[in-house]
Order: sequence, then structure tokens, then C-alpha cells
Amino acid sequence: MQCKVTTSLEKIFDDAGSPVFPVIERDVAAKGEVYSFQIVLTGEPGWYRVVLDGALNARIRTVDSVPVRLAADNEEPYFLRTAPGLYPDLLNRLEDGDSFRILPRQPRVLWVTVPVPEDCVPGEYELGFSFFSRQGEELCARCVFTLQTVDVTLPPQELIRYEWFHSDCLAAYYGVESWSEKHWEILEAFARNAVRHGINALYTPLWTPPLDTEVGAERPTCQLLEIGYDPATGGYTFNFDRLGRFLEMGKRLGFRRFGMSHLFTQWGARFTPKIVCTLPDGSEVKRFGWHVSSEDPSYAEFLKALMPGLLAFLCGNGAGEMCFFSVSDEPSMEHFDSYRRAVELVTPLLEGLPTIEALSNYDFYERGLVKHPVPANNHIEPFVGNVAGLWSYYCCGQQHLVPNRMIAMPSARNRIMGTLCYVYDLAGFLQWGFNFYYSQYSRRFIDPFACTDAGGAFPAGDPFIVYPGENGEPLDSIRHEVFADGLQDLRALRLLEKKIGRERTLAFLREGRGEAFSMTDYPRDAEFLNRLRPRIYAALTGA
Repeated sequence: MQCKVTTSLEKIFDDAGSPVFPVIERDVAAKGEVYSFQIVLTGEPGWYRVVLDGALNARIRTVDSVPVRLAADNEEPYFLRTAPGLYPDLLNRLEDGDSFRILPRQPRVLWVTVPVPEDCVPGEYELGFSFFSRQGEELCARCVFTLQTVDVTLPPQELIRYEWFHSDCLAAYYGVESWSEKHWEILEAFARNAVRHGINALYTPLWTPPLDTEVGAERPTCQLLEIGYDPATGGYTFNFDRLGRFLEMGKRLGFRRFGMSHLFTQWGARFTPKIVCTLPDGSEVKRFGWHVSSEDPSYAEFLKALMPGLLAFLCGNGAGEMCFFSVSDEPSMEHFDSYRRAVELVTPLLEGLPTIEALSNYDFYERGLVKHPVPANNHIEPFVGNVAGLWSYYCCGQQHLVPNRMIAMPSARNRIMGTLCYVYDLAGFLQWGFNFYYSQYSRRFIDPFACTDAGGAFPAGDPFIVYPGENGEPLDSIRHEVFADGLQDLRALRLLEKKIGRERTLAFLREGRGEAFSMTDYPRDAEFLNRLRPRIYAALTGA
């Protein structure tokens, strides 16, 4: 058996044979950093186990391939491959004593994560990996990696990272009732995972999210608010207990913001979300949904009844300043009038609480309809310099040149987004699919281990970044780990800025590139990112 260490930015395919990749023996990390690398194994097929030794703790997982049917919509220049096939992405747990298998003519890759303690004494730490046959004590191979820790502590993350958290998908996949105790356990496990990876804003389903739903169809009901409705009087009652539990969970886990579910349907605010109410006889009714226009006076009456109590509850729970709302996702100019009417309805009801909106048409902002626009990263330039506290997002439409996280893309294209968040001085970043486990338009459930493209609708990897593991526990992906690593780049750059200023930090990034550093013109090579934090640490310590 041969074992070699490489960086976290390599993707080793099952059909690589004898893969070629940069071999590393050592690297540098800061206190409080989560450092990752990979071990590539080739050799005699069979079952093996690994024993770790060293002063630092490390977590070892296997890198497993998943089926990719739709890698990209078009032949693009910055993808690893565009053909269907098996692509490395899933990180499976490898507990102490577990064995793994090397298959004939295939490399085996292990992902190693080293959480450096914040009180770590600076110095050199060796991590040794000894590989034994499963049946005996025969030492088959050994490799050693040296991690030098420096006297630098990464500052807290300032960027708001908002990955839409689909509570209903978790209930549907695991076959549990929404808001049952088992559902709450699963929600907490996935939410904890999100926080560990730098996601600090939580999508909060006041009612079932009106997102990616076919007109006339619906997602499984997953509504935090318990709403009573009396048709005889037209009156409503509201119970916020489940919302309070959700907010408490989020704050306890470390979320800093809560995004309330959209107030109108996607793509133009023409209809109302599915909102279920309980009648006086105890039966339930879909009071709102596709059958009710957004202009129906009954919806305005509902919002006017809801908002005073909801806002008072949020403020009373210490969450008022942590919350924001959204009107309708991704409106375009053809929806301008319906979107304008929706904004005019809800703005006075929100009493100054912010609204954010994913959109890419500058006219919505210029005409004052959206105070906090979130443009796609391929449409961001008109907003730069004109919007305070600018955010950005990407999804399936951002495949040409700009950073994204599709499975078929190089990991460097994923991680560079953290550096670009610094270059553009972004206050927030949004992506729609933390765990979307439906086909497009929520027509049917999918098995994310078998279908990574929402039923052939989006390039693989766009709909989710975690896999649903056994017993309600999430399984990470390479993409999840790599984007989180990009956020550590951002934190390191913020620390450097405090020492030398923003202009000098930007010049530091642009060394050898002139003025070029944008969403479409950035370093494509992994080596830039492999060297970035070591360069920053050297600048901070004078080494």
C-alpha cells in the first residue's frame, strides 16, 4: 500500500488509476482554525483500518463518490468534468476501530479534519497515520503530517451566512411528523452542523416555505405558527409556542439571525403561501395558498391581524433585532407591479424590521422597492458601491466563470468565494439549498444519495450541501467543508486588515495580478488558496 497526503482542494476520482496530485508533508494553522487535508491510498485491494497518533485530535472520514447525472447545463471551462458519472463528494464517518476498503484499480481517499484548540501552544505537531490489515496487526503503510501552529487566533466570523434550512425536507426524508419530538431532535442535529460550518442565519418556517413549488401543488405542511380561524367572525388567534422553541434552539446553537419564511409565493408575489388554520370544530383548512391571490383583501386582513402579535413576540424573546423578512424570492421585471403591491402592503406592517430579497435586477433597488437586495454574484457589479451592507448569492444559474459549489467544479472555485466576500466587502451571503431533498418544484421526494440534481433540474450539488445520515444525523460533503474553509480565509483577511488596513490587504491579495480580482477574474489555481493563509500568518507574525 502507498499513502500520500494532499490538500483539501484536490478531488480524486474513482477512475483516476494512479492519480497525480500535489503531495504535502506539512502546513501552517492558526489557533481556533479547523484544518483539513486528505490521505490518498493506493495498492492491494482489501479491508484496512487506520490508527492515529499525535498530540492533536483529528477526525477521519472516507471520501465517497455519488452519482452525478447533470454535472453542468453547458460545456463550461471551469469544471473538472461535465460528463455523467461518479464524483467524489460524500464524507462518511469512520469511527475508531472501523475498517474501510480499497477496491481493485481504485484509489481510496480519507478526509482528515484537525480542530486546532484556541489555547494551542504554538509549535510543530506531528500526526501519524498507521494502516493495518483488518484481520491482523500487519503494518501496511504509515504516513506522517506535520502541522505548525502559530500564535494567531482567528477572529469571529462577521459575515452573515444564510443557507435556506428546509425543515419540511427533514420530516419528509426521515418519515417523522412535523414538530414531533423526533423532528426536533433531527432539526437540532442539522442546525448544529450548520453553525459548525459558519452558517449563522436560520430560515424560520412561520408557514410552509413558498419556495420551489409547482403552481397548484404544495410541499408537506411544516408550519411553526398555530393559527385559529373563525369563519363566522373572520377573527384569528395565534399560538407562538413552537416559534419560541425554534428561536430558543437557534440562539442556543449560535445562530445570529433568523429569516422569516417568505410572505408571498416565489417569482413575483402573485399568490399567497400555504397557511393552515384550525377551525372552531378542530378541523384544519388551507386558509391561503395558490387558490388565493396576493391581492385578495383576506390576506391583507390576515397579515394585519398577525403582525402586531408576531413582532411583539419576537421582540419579547430578544429576537426582534435578529430577524428579517422576505417578500418574494427572485422577482423579475415582469412581476414588477405585483411585487410592488406586495411591498406596499407589508412595509408598514413590519414596523421597520428589515427585508432582504434575492434578485438581480437593479431597477427594483433603484426604484426603492427593495432596501436590502441580494444580487447573484454574476449580476453584482451594478450594486457595488451603491448598496450599504451588500450581500450576494449564487444558485443553479451561476455556472459561467463565477464561484459556485457544484459537485463537478474544482474545490478552489468553491473556496475562493470567501476571499471574494472580502474583496467585495460583503455583509452577507445566501444560498438556497442547505438540505433540499425534493425534485424541482417539490413534485416528489428524492433520495439524495442517488439523486444529486433535484431530478435532473439543477447541476449536481446545487440543491443541498449535507446528506441525511442514519439516525437523523447529517453527513458532510467536500463542498460543505471547503466553503467553510473559505470563511476561514475571510476571517484571516479581516485580521490582517486590522493590522495593515484594507487597502494594503487588497494589495496583498492582488500581488502579481495587477488590479484584477473580481467575481469573474480571480486566481483559478488551487495553489493560490493553499498559500493564502500561510502568507497571512507570516505577515501577521513577521515570520
